[in-house]
Amino acid sequence: MRRAVEIAGVALGQTSPNPAVGCVILGADGTVAGEGFHPGAGQPHAEVEALAAAGERARGGTALVTLEPCAHTGRTGPCAEALLRAGLARVLYAVPDPNPTAAGGARRLREAGVEVIGGVLRAEAETGNELWLTAVRRGRPCVTWKFGATLDGRTAAPDGTSRWITGPEARQDAHALRAAHDAVLVGSGTLRADDPHLGLRHGVSGRPPLRVVLDRDGVIAPDARVLDDSAPTLVVTGPHTPKPALGDRHEVLRVPLTDGTLDVGVLLDELWARDVRSVLLEGGARLAASFVERGLLDRVVAYLAPLLLGADARPVLDDFGAATLTAGLRLRMGGVTRLGDDVRLLLRTGGLPGDGEEDAP
Repeated sequence: MRRAVEIAGVALGQTSPNPAVGCVILGADGTVAGEGFHPGAGQPHAEVEALAAAGERARGGTALVTLEPCAHTGRTGPCAEALLRAGLARVLYAVPDPNPTAAGGARRLREAGVEVIGGVLRAEAETGNELWLTAVRRGRPCVTWKFGATLDGRTAAPDGTSRWITGPEARQDAHALRAAHDAVLVGSGTLRADDPHLGLRHGVSGRPPLRVVLDRDGVIAPDARVLDDSAPTLVVTGPHTPKPALGDRHEVLRVPLTDGTLDVGVLLDELWARDVRSVLLEGGARLAASFVERGLLDRVVAYLAPLLLGADARPVLDDFGAATLTAGLRLRMGGVTRLGDDVRLLLRTGGLPGDGEEDAP
């Protein structure tokens, strides 16, 4: 199962709106007969890939899969039926499928006489597929706020300079994080200050995420780097903002205003309808505060540098109404990693997606 979790991550960031899934098939003698992962929507699921690799050796064997085999027909057929046709004797899965449309594979297999065991290495599998699981359980894209800051929580010096607060190892890791998400989001302040590109660099490969820019007043410049042809860009404006001039590859989305700012809740609904299941917030302090205010933040990835800038430097987060300690947003630690001279913190606003839930019957 640990190998299945590992290979599931090969296509992370490329499978939406589907999950990243890995599968290993053992022959009747207990040796590995085949393995596979789901490469993307509309393509064979992990179980089908693994069964094709295993061939007849799958008969009487065991399948280990990171997510409960699906029981419905979508763009592809139900994996539970494929496992039955292959003559598997046992199926072990890590995480029950939270999607009610696809769930039920475990029950179907048991009813057909296959031994089924759920919850095998569940915590590891959930961590690897956290973005999709969070999105499906909450009915909106999983939102991660990423920032690089000094030890005293500053993102730029008083003169506005910010490159580079963190070192090369942290910057490369941040681009790998970007590649794992379906969309990357910035506000107009970051757009004006940094003219970001929001693509993949530092040796990171994969499918570039959808670039999303909040531009309430339609001030984006036609030559902004985010409007090049390397990836599509969604420019989000107010309901009555004059349409900015964009290339054919890019799109304008109008959303309503709430208290004078673009409604990020409506934006998430629109992104969900576009099959976006994960969003990475990359700036700035006001944008992050708006998601905190609305209770729409799921994870924080903070890259902290051993640097102090003081009170006049730009803070990492604007005010979101927490006047007391109890009104603050208390996060749960998910992990600490040293990257060169910097430290990467993974924090969650809640637990893992399936904490406290029973496995599917």
